[in-house]
Amino acid sequence: MTNHISLAQGREYLAIPGPSVMPDAVLQAMHRPSPNIYDGALIEMMPDLTRDLKRVARTEHNVAIYIANGHGTWEAALSNVIAPGEVVLAPASGRFTYGWAEMAEGIGAKPQLIDFGTSSPWHFDLIAEALRADEAHDIKAVLAVHVDTSTSVRNDIPALRALLDDLSHPALLMADCIASLGCDRFEMDAWGVDVMVTACQKGLMTPAGVGFVFFNEKAAAKRATMPRVSQYWDWVPRAQPDLFYQYFDGTAPTHHLYGLRAALDLIHAEGLEHVWARHERLATAIWTACETWAEGGALHLNVADRAHRSHAVTALRLSDGQGTPLRHFTETQLGLTLGIGLGMEDWDGCFRVGHMGHVNAQMVMAMLGGVETALAALKIPRGKGALEAAAATLAA
Repeated sequence: MTNHISLAQGREYLAIPGPSVMPDAVLQAMHRPSPNIYDGALIEMMPDLTRDLKRVARTEHNVAIYIANGHGTWEAALSNVIAPGEVVLAPASGRFTYGWAEMAEGIGAKPQLIDFGTSSPWHFDLIAEALRADEAHDIKAVLAVHVDTSTSVRNDIPALRALLDDLSHPALLMADCIASLGCDRFEMDAWGVDVMVTACQKGLMTPAGVGFVFFNEKAAAKRATMPRVSQYWDWVPRAQPDLFYQYFDGTAPTHHLYGLRAALDLIHAEGLEHVWARHERLATAIWTACETWAEGGALHLNVADRAHRSHAVTALRLSDGQGTPLRHFTETQLGLTLGIGLGMEDWDGCFRVGHMGHVNAQMVMAMLGGVETALAALKIPRGKGALEAAAATLAA
């Protein structure tokens, strides 16, 4: 009988690639009565809040805050700079570029997709070919997903900026950093990004429901030429409000703001460079364990080259559709929830591990121990010594 009991009691571990683990400090900051939205501390908090958001994005320019998820920020960003009939170029390394392109199509734009599959980063020769062919500069923006959450591919944003500059192409560089901000290195101004979108529930460690659009003066100039932008999506009053309500075009997401303030305090107390280094070290330990398991022939990392893997999420494949049984085992028997194979052709054969935000070394080792236990329980072939290899990486 003891072989059939669940060991999932106790505090569950949500190891999906967002929403991420929420720090106690964030939850405690949100556990309070509703504040006055017309006067007082909440209103006075906003200038420092927006300043510290821009510090995470590494920008001196503008940020607009929306009560929306990442999909909402896709539409917000597009609505401010892309008019119906205009063309956007979308180099895809997974499902989320397709999602952003579909959003563009929904507002009347014409997306031009280049599909690099689900395991490869961008091939710049193909992107260059598309840009060179655009002699009339009909392409008004490039929709660049920094980290695709579905595949864990991390793309080279600075190289894309360099390509646009080398070709003297005026398209806006628009980056999706929903999975990467606060996890993988991203520097908006230094990298020449014109528009960046993200959301609060991953590296920013705040419960889902708020998104952000950062934009520079080149993007603001394009916004000024737009024939119309809906009042709700218009980023001008949100980024340059005269009154508090204009940040949100109405009632503020009050408790999210308190939680976000606590999350930003944690990030800046740690230091952004250390945040990036921590994510890189933890990701490397996870990859080391997975590469060891892969020696058994059944498990494969979705992205072969470490240089192109995200430090926030790792996508994995198991033979014989074993991804779903493995996830089911870890959740029901161990209290460990892993991510589904979102957007992958073999849904049941894939799973993802989130390692973003409020995550430390002992949490990562516990998660890896849970996966090791599931592989053993399901009799999935695996290389031996994965946990030891991960521990050695962390101890180095």
